[in-house]
Amino acid sequence: MNSNSFQQRLLGLQDNLLNFAYMLTSNREEAKDLLQDTTLKALDNEEKYIDNINFKGWVFTIMRNIFINNYRRIVRNQTIVDQTEDLYHLNLPQESGFNTPEGSFTVKEITKAINSFTDEYKVPFSMHVAGFKYHEIAEKMELPLGTVKSRIFFARQRLQEMLKDYK
Repeated sequence: MNSNSFQQRLLGLQDNLLNFAYMLTSNREEAKDLLQDTTLKALDNEEKYIDNINFKGWVFTIMRNIFINNYRRIVRNQTIVDQTEDLYHLNLPQESGFNTPEGSFTVKEITKAINSFTDEYKVPFSMHVAGFKYHEIAEKMELPLGTVKSRIFFARQRLQEMLKDYK
């Protein structure tokens, strides 16, 4: 395929590529940027395209890979590593939402709902929330593992039903 034919095929895909970019980014400006990056990358790698390979699939794969790489770069740049000597930044109080009246009310309601369960559901559910593993709960309560899992499952379902207005 000659260079002119390659460019014409690439231009013919611009609308489809823009739609795909918008689907990935959910933002019109970011979609346009992604389209531009994809077009430039495809043009830079024109010599790598083999004529009998699906052109449209090749270009869409370039776009998807650029999107994934950009996403990973953003996540990596937003990760903060505390390198202070005494981990000062990690020990700063984090906003939990519990200090607000709405947060406190929600915690109180959740606790009240859990306390309304019978012990057969409340105890394994509370232990699970506290961080115990299923097998540890089963050993402590001297119950089969499946029974513990089902009680926690039903307690979770019941809690969701009781607090459905908070979603």
